[in-house]
Amino acid sequence: MKTVSLKIDDSIFGETERILARIKKPRNRYINEAIAYYNKLQRKQILENKLKKESDLVKSDSMSVLKDFGEMDYDD
Repeated sequence: MKTVSLKIDDSIFGETERILARIKKPRNRYINEAIAYYNKLQRKQILENKLKKESDLVKSDSMSVLKDFGEMDYDD
C-alpha cells in the first residue's frame, strides 16, 4: 500500500467525519472506496468520449450506406 498526503477542504473533511461517525467505517477505507468509485466513473467517461469520437468518424459512411439501402429495389 502507498501512503498519500493530501489537503482536503474543511467543509468536505467535516462532512466526511460526520458520515464516518454514523456508518462506523475507517476513514482510510472510506477514502479508498471513494477513489475507486471515482476512478470507475472516469473510466466510463473516457470510454464514452472514445465511442462518441469513433461514432462521429463513421457517421457519414453509415448515412451513405443507409441511403444506398433505402434506394434499393426489393421487388423480387
